[in-house]
Amino acid sequence: MWSWTLEKLLMLLWMLFTVLCLFSLRMGAFDEKKETCGTICLKYLLFTFNFLFWLAGGAVMAVGIWTLVEKSDFISLLQSSTYAVSAYILVLAGVIVMVTGFLGCCATFKEQRNLLRVYFVLLLCIFLLEVLAGILAYIYYQQCFPFCYQLNEELKQNLKETMVQKYKQPGEERITRAVDKLQQEFKCCGSNSSADWKESTWILSSQSEGRIVPDSCCKTITNHCGQRDHPSNIYKVEGGCITKLETFILEHLKIIGAVGIGIACVQIVGMVFTCCLYRSLKAEPY
Repeated sequence: MWSWTLEKLLMLLWMLFTVLCLFSLRMGAFDEKKETCGTICLKYLLFTFNFLFWLAGGAVMAVGIWTLVEKSDFISLLQSSTYAVSAYILVLAGVIVMVTGFLGCCATFKEQRNLLRVYFVLLLCIFLLEVLAGILAYIYYQQCFPFCYQLNEELKQNLKETMVQKYKQPGEERITRAVDKLQQEFKCCGSNSSADWKESTWILSSQSEGRIVPDSCCKTITNHCGQRDHPSNIYKVEGGCITKLETFILEHLKIIGAVGIGIACVQIVGMVFTCCLYRSLKAEPY
């Protein structure tokens, strides 16, 4: 589902970018016959860069939107708003990168040195912000390393409290759906282990109808299958769902970090092309 959605989204982004670039080309009013071969090559190199940069911004924005839409249930299980804020930051960063890429396309076709200056400054600012964010993240990691175990335990406790106190409770339908989805997708049971459900408000009530764990813990879901907690019937994963959730988050953070490094490297190339094109163009008359 996700790959199909991403493919369609990238196709729409490509069509939109092509339309915008054709529009900027009509506004450009430049004559390639009057230009040197080097200038023409620089233009198309910079255009290619802008397309890649714009597409990267669209991909970052798409990941942020996907996180908010598809993984919003998981976010609701955590008391910390860090993950939701990170998703909004991805969306905002994607929009800024896309706007910058389109501005670069306009600056390239219109041959305006002022636009190229603005474009270069935006690229430089984005690059410096990425470097700063990377440095701060590294410093934070070094400082937090001795306390990571404590932070991990706090996260486990928060998730456990959410699961055992709010599951199947009135007005907590979203939490219930999120817990069921978490246990089925990650093939786990309970926050730390299936034993967590012994403290569940719902399990201890008559509404559970004799269940030891929710039916979503079962390897094959059937009605009242949660009445048996044998390993052949339910998921018994060492570390529980929190370990799976942490692994999922860390893997995605690595991917986001790799994409960020890739975009930063591409930006350096774009800034070099921008400087070369800027120098090859004659100064605008005032």
